Amino acid sequence: MEIIICILAGILFATGIYNLLQKQLLRIIIGTGLITHGAHLFILTMGELKDGKPPILTHGIDDYVDPLPQALILTSIVISFGITSLLLVLAYRAANENNTDNMEELRGNENE
Repeated sequence: MEIIICILAGILFATGIYNLLQKQLLRIIIGTGLITHGAHLFILTMGELKDGKPPILTHGIDDYVDPLPQALILTSIVISFGITSLLLVLAYRAANENNTDNMEELRGNENE
């Protein structure tokens, strides 16, 4: 199961990087979202996918699930939501002021 999730995380990283290299702002934002989802899967896989009881200390239970990857993923989700919302606002503002979302046109002309 871990191999499948690692392959899926790699596919998400690859498609995210492909979208980051595009010219449209919306595709760049989608690329950042895909990369963060790949990072979430990678963190989850590194925490070992195993069955166990919740990490609440009780007598008689020895097999606990590690809570650290879950906490890291939750923090990462909050940070990626903030970054995605910031990028969407910046893209909306740039597209409204310049009437385009193409990065080549937003770069400007060197002769001006």
